[in-house]
Amino acid sequence: MAISEQDYLARDAVGLAMMIQGGQISAAEALEAALARSAKVNPKINAITMDLADRARREVAARAPTGLLAGVPFLLKDLGPRLAGTPTTDSCKLYVDDIAETDSPLTSLYKAAGLTIFGKTNTPELGLEPITEPVMFGPTRNPWDLSRTSGGSSGGAAAAVAAGIVPAAHASDGGGSIRIPASCCGLFGLKPSRGLVSAAPKDEGWGGFSCGHVVSHSVRDSAILLDIAGRPQPGDPYWTAPPAEPFLAAAERDPTSLRIAFTTAAFSSSGLDPECAQAVRDAAKLCESLGHRVEEVDPPIDRAALAAAGVVIAASVAADLDTVALKRGRPIDEAEVEPITWTSYQRGRTISGSAYIQAVRGAHGLGRAVAGFFRTYDILICATLGSPAVPVGYLHGEPLDLAGYAGRLFAFMPNTQAFNVTGQPAASIPLAMSAGGLPIGVQFVARQAEDALLLSLAGQLERAAPWAGRRAVI
Repeated sequence: MAISEQDYLARDAVGLAMMIQGGQISAAEALEAALARSAKVNPKINAITMDLADRARREVAARAPTGLLAGVPFLLKDLGPRLAGTPTTDSCKLYVDDIAETDSPLTSLYKAAGLTIFGKTNTPELGLEPITEPVMFGPTRNPWDLSRTSGGSSGGAAAAVAAGIVPAAHASDGGGSIRIPASCCGLFGLKPSRGLVSAAPKDEGWGGFSCGHVVSHSVRDSAILLDIAGRPQPGDPYWTAPPAEPFLAAAERDPTSLRIAFTTAAFSSSGLDPECAQAVRDAAKLCESLGHRVEEVDPPIDRAALAAAGVVIAASVAADLDTVALKRGRPIDEAEVEPITWTSYQRGRTISGSAYIQAVRGAHGLGRAVAGFFRTYDILICATLGSPAVPVGYLHGEPLDLAGYAGRLFAFMPNTQAFNVTGQPAASIPLAMSAGGLPIGVQFVARQAEDALLLSLAGQLERAAPWAGRRAVI
């Protein structure tokens, strides 16, 4: 029998997979439930920008579902992994005709796990912003408040999950792009350790700052999807080995007593919204109540080293767009990309090889300094964002205000970029709500390659302070 909307919304990916494996519903019925929910809410939030429903129906009809998450509906972000026969547009018209001939390895891993991919989600142009308001597709709106941003760059993915279209969706994070929308939309969002999820067949994204994973409601969904995706690929320039036991097992087991540091600092701005700072303090108290040793500290996050990220990202944008120009035989015109992209492109083209290497050295230096700090502590707690979700249009200004953009940008996202630079696993956990009814995520950071420990603590927090029943009404 078909699953009701209420039952569908109540299940995470693992729960849906169990229903399908137990014969309570079919993969086709699960897909139709996702499509019905999408038809109901996507016109309001604009999360899915590429409809692959007919393709998904044909695939479900042609094969019996197998794998860890057999038959579970799923969405890919329209940036990163390739899906054969479709473009990956990056919300940029320069890529609309770039049709993939084959699946990326990550896409193949998702398919082998039995996930049913039925669409792609919205992202800012080239994934450059912590909001999702591309000219090409229009803004994605937050299911908690349609006047607010869903975050970015995985804003379409987060909005789709928060609105109940899917229990989990592919996302990626080069400066906070999993954690930011997770915080905005009340979801769990883990950025894995550098090298754990391969970017193949591409090289490292943004000098190794970027990595792929998912946003989800439940910790166990994130864990099992990391078990699925965390597989090194031949030719990877570096990689983090999968753990000895599954991430899912770690997520279901409480950790031993941990040494936890916390800070209410804003690493790239003058300070936090009081509600975000209080969320950090409350999270620290919760951890202390669970038997962990907690103290307030001042972590060694050097702002000058953080500035290195901007150099690496701008140079990467220039390399990508220059590749397009070379391939087609004519330069990129300013009218072909958005103003933020054009500004980054022009900056990137002025960066010398020496300046790039100096930036990489600065980034690696920060990584070593923070690694030294984590000899004393197992976990660092800090704010994910500087404020709850900002209004749609706020960062850009009306009319476009490039002079004030950087100040607004880092006031909103002061703390996420640091851990892309260091390469450590970091997760936004939906532990708080603002007085205005908006979710507030708290960021938890672990040592490089200790994703299992972070998932174990996240699972413990989920059991101690459940958020599953706290859903957007849309």
